[in-house]
Amino acid sequence: MSELGPLSDPDQDFEQLASSLRADSGDLNTFLEVLATKFEGALPGRARIDYQGGGMLRRKAKAVRRIQVQLGDDHFELLRDGGAVVAKRTKVVRGIALKSEEMSLDGWVSELTRALLKQSEASSADRQALERLLG
Repeated sequence: MSELGPLSDPDQDFEQLASSLRADSGDLNTFLEVLATKFEGALPGRARIDYQGGGMLRRKAKAVRRIQVQLGDDHFELLRDGGAVVAKRTKVVRGIALKSEEMSLDGWVSELTRALLKQSEASSADRQALERLLG
């Protein structure tokens, strides 16, 4: 597992995490599956994963339909839209969505990574979650 020390360089941490999150983005199914697994393990209670349909013809391997991550006032969402993915960030204050924006996948990964790094500076639990994402 990659360890982040107390004196680690935030820019290096950012690049390492962003690179890790982008690693499988060439294959949408694999990318969403890997990302969902990472978030479920690293951010329990803050990450919510929704899977494709059900019914009697349900495949063994469930395809990820939506990933939602809440980091403070920032709520990040990836939504499968056919063969593409829609990436959004919403600013929520006191339960009210003030601003929602669609962004590129790279922009979404960058903004999510920045939010994770910002939170990791404030809390050791968040720092450990960041380390689990890098692992």
